[in-house]
Amino acid sequence: MSEDSRVSGSFVAADYVVFALMLVVSAAVGVYYAWTDRKQRSSGDFLMGGRRLTALPVSLSLTASFMSAITVLSHPAEVYRYGASVAFYCLSYLVTMLVTSEVFLPVFYKLSITSTYEYLELRFNRATRLLGTLLFVVQTILYTGIVIYTPALALNQVTGLDLWGAVVSTGVVCTFYCTVGGLKAVVWTDVFQLGVMLAGFLAVIIRSVMLQGGVISIISDSQRGGRLNLWDFDTNPLRRHTFWTVTVGGTFIWISVYGINQAQVQRYISCKSITHARLSLYINLLGLWSILFCSVFAGLCLYSVYKHCDPWNTGLVSAPDQLMPYLVMDILGDYPGLPGLFVAAAYSGSLSTVSSSINALAAVTVEDLIKPYRNISEKHLSWISKGLSFLYGVLCIGMAGLASLMGGILQATISIFGIIGGPLLGLFTLGIICPCANSKGALSGLLSGLVVSLWVGIGAQIYPPPPDMSRPLSLTTDGCNFTTTAGFNWTSTALPTQPSSTAPTHIDSKPLLADWYSLSYLYFSPIGTIVVISVGLIISMFTGGCKMKVESRLTLAKEDTTLYHFFKFLKGRIMRRRGKLDLKKDREKTFGNTNPGFCDVELDLTKSNVPS
Repeated sequence: MSEDSRVSGSFVAADYVVFALMLVVSAAVGVYYAWTDRKQRSSGDFLMGGRRLTALPVSLSLTASFMSAITVLSHPAEVYRYGASVAFYCLSYLVTMLVTSEVFLPVFYKLSITSTYEYLELRFNRATRLLGTLLFVVQTILYTGIVIYTPALALNQVTGLDLWGAVVSTGVVCTFYCTVGGLKAVVWTDVFQLGVMLAGFLAVIIRSVMLQGGVISIISDSQRGGRLNLWDFDTNPLRRHTFWTVTVGGTFIWISVYGINQAQVQRYISCKSITHARLSLYINLLGLWSILFCSVFAGLCLYSVYKHCDPWNTGLVSAPDQLMPYLVMDILGDYPGLPGLFVAAAYSGSLSTVSSSINALAAVTVEDLIKPYRNISEKHLSWISKGLSFLYGVLCIGMAGLASLMGGILQATISIFGIIGGPLLGLFTLGIICPCANSKGALSGLLSGLVVSLWVGIGAQIYPPPPDMSRPLSLTTDGCNFTTTAGFNWTSTALPTQPSSTAPTHIDSKPLLADWYSLSYLYFSPIGTIVVISVGLIISMFTGGCKMKVESRLTLAKEDTTLYHFFKFLKGRIMRRRGKLDLKKDREKTFGNTNPGFCDVELDLTKSNVPS
């Protein structure tokens, strides 16, 4: 890399136009649905789209709301730094959709609930419901503020896009269309924003392929640089990323997102039939695979372009999250509008995640914290829902301001957000799968799972795993022909999943459970889930849970699953085919063997010649 190729460019008018256009279209969708649904004044229409949505837009919305700007910026940087092993998320996505479709969706859909936490009161008691709701509200507000601020900071430092102008404009637009348009506006803006995200990725990928001389060249560079480290089947749970941590740990994390998280569940149970709901999950799977493939390949492009001169160690960027924006300005800076397209893609990730969160927060507050305690008309509930959407939007923008002051705590907050999902997944699984679980077991299990998950998660922040477990891959600056600045270490500005390396690492300063704290961060969620189910079942058995009768609609029945009907259909086909082929055998089994000495024909007296 020569000195004149160092990125010093910033946004031009065309880039701002593309970025502004994305915001205007998003706001226009909200206005459209506010106008078309102006006569529908129930909170159900606002929060659930009247439960009349179809599979395709819901599936695209599920994909978009799942992919935040942190994903757009961090996944390629993760591949650049640690290799492409995150590609195995494709397997965990598949298992997640199967489990969600077969276990959680049938129960939530047949109950026709708006808030998933309503289930906890029906199955256990109000205290369990309130605890689950409060955990969701606090963590979602924290996470949403970070989702708004983190990409704004990375993009500001590389592209020159005004930091607080971007934060406030995206926050205001998002709050606007959530408040006026409700769930329908959220779903259809998500569809548009998913298209923008894919277009941004493709612009970077296509230009990188042209510069590097083709896809084969990029794959070859990645292979020589050790980035195609897919076949790592080490079962050591302390290893950060292996086949097992990504597939097993990742499956638990994504089931806690798709199976029980209000923001996702609210979408597919708003479909007009359970078939549409199931179909939305499987179409969404194709979207997830597309985004994952694009982000992983963008990471390989990033490595191929900078394989001889790492911009991070040379001080051209101060954090890994800035690598993708840096690449965009480097290779697309001569094409006005394309850097704006990528920034629009990153912010589309933010908008889709934030809008989903705001809508889910409003739904949970109305259903769990207002309806059970106040008798309010549907018209007033609709206005309250809109007011709550506005309030939560303002809170999320405020959290973005707080996130700017939190520094290194950002990573801990994101980790804790993931840690909360495991115990909540265990709680819902306990209720749906285990008929003998009671309220005492559920509360005891949830509290135990939270304590263990937080203990392990916070311990990992204080005592991060050693480099031989995280295994960052080598980066070089040998190809740079300018004077490098002081190299940057992988410190608190690292990816959310990478703990700060500034923590104490001396062996004598570590506690006896240091290895326990070095557990892969992807296993935090399974630990929380398993602890909740184990403790919940033990406490339930000792407190009379086995004698308790639970309503059948609150637990999973075999008739609720697609597999049951599929096997029943297959069995019917096989039995009919066997019946046609083995009629004689079946007759012999029923009536005994046919005697060859007699004619096996029924006597018809009306045709007989014997005189009567």
